[in-house]
Amino acid sequence: MLSKVIIPVAGLGTRVLPASKAIPKEMLPVVDKPVIQHVVEEAMRAGFRQIVLVTRSGKEAIENHFDANYELEQMLALKNKKALLDAVENTLPKGIEVISVRQPSAKGLGHAVRCAAHVVGNEDFAVMLPDMVIDDEGLSCDFSEMVKRYQKNGAGQIMVEGVPQEHVDRYGIVDCGGIELKAGVGAPIRGMVEKPKRDEAPSNQAIVGRYILPNRVMQLLKTTEPGAGGEIQLTDAMLALLAEQPMEAYSMRGTVHDCGNKAGLLQANLAFGLKHPETGDALRDFIKSKNL
Repeated sequence: MLSKVIIPVAGLGTRVLPASKAIPKEMLPVVDKPVIQHVVEEAMRAGFRQIVLVTRSGKEAIENHFDANYELEQMLALKNKKALLDAVENTLPKGIEVISVRQPSAKGLGHAVRCAAHVVGNEDFAVMLPDMVIDDEGLSCDFSEMVKRYQKNGAGQIMVEGVPQEHVDRYGIVDCGGIELKAGVGAPIRGMVEKPKRDEAPSNQAIVGRYILPNRVMQLLKTTEPGAGGEIQLTDAMLALLAEQPMEAYSMRGTVHDCGNKAGLLQANLAFGLKHPETGDALRDFIKSKNL
């Protein structure tokens, strides 16, 4: 049974400076919730009950966000602000556990995942990158669909989306042997390459930042040598896994917003803000008034 998801939150957030100078980038808001809460709620919708944050010094605000704030809760209760009280108390619903582990130095995504090995133990696990906020567009949760596929066939799952060919050099790209992926379906992976040249990319299917992996990957990470950029890469461990057993690319149906950069963060706020009952009408009126 899948219960643990690893979320690496030790990054510096340089793409959104100066906003992330004193505030963890994961705590920047998308409407009325920080980015990390959107990601954790997605994990919960997919059935995960143990959230493993791989963190570092200066990121205490993330842990505090998912902790109880008794003084605030008592004040809201006394003032009979039930809606706000429910929102605060449901930041971390009952039955959900947040576990923090430290990444002592920045040695890559693979290293961050490996730092959680003692928490994962012998279990299979998932990895979610906290920059990526997914809008399911009213459809069933893409991450949930990946869990179902993994439970059905046991093949490691990687979420992908098609990107313009001129942008393939920005992403990790999967090779599915020329199979044209349709939204909501998967295909066997033949290979992966990190940020290929545009004319050398095996496809336009970019890795989104959602993975469901067998425990074997954790074992492989223990012996994975530093690769690109002198860092321990999760991609290298997955390529080693691919030599032993099948993996699948799952083509997402929703829309992903990269909140690790300024434009993506603004786009996420616009998309979610238009749907929010407290902000949607005012935001539409503002857009209309500006002839946008």
